[in-house]
Amino acid sequence: MGKTAEATRGGFASEKQAAETQAHGGAGLHLHTRTLHPSVPIPYLTRDDLTITAREATARLPGRPPAKDLAFYGALGAMAVAGALEWPVALAVGGATWLVRSSRKERREGELQATE
Repeated sequence: MGKTAEATRGGFASEKQAAETQAHGGAGLHLHTRTLHPSVPIPYLTRDDLTITAREATARLPGRPPAKDLAFYGALGAMAVAGALEWPVALAVGGATWLVRSSRKERREGELQATE
């Protein structure tokens, strides 16, 4: 009797699987998934907000370097790219020049404040 119960269960299961396969167009296994759509707050920015932020950001930038400095560092970089100087030498020369010029500038500013 145990065998007939298993046989009928097995037969019923195969009929049920066949019916499900036909219902899904022969796709076999059909999975139900849940799609989540999280809420993401998007800030609303106006043109005035953007211009004020841009002005504040540019006000904190340092002034424009002199044309003499741009030409020097540009020529130094061009020589390094062309192969006339090695990169470590160009970096050392550029760094030392920047240190010397900045220390001179600070010294001059300190002398001007002392005289006032």
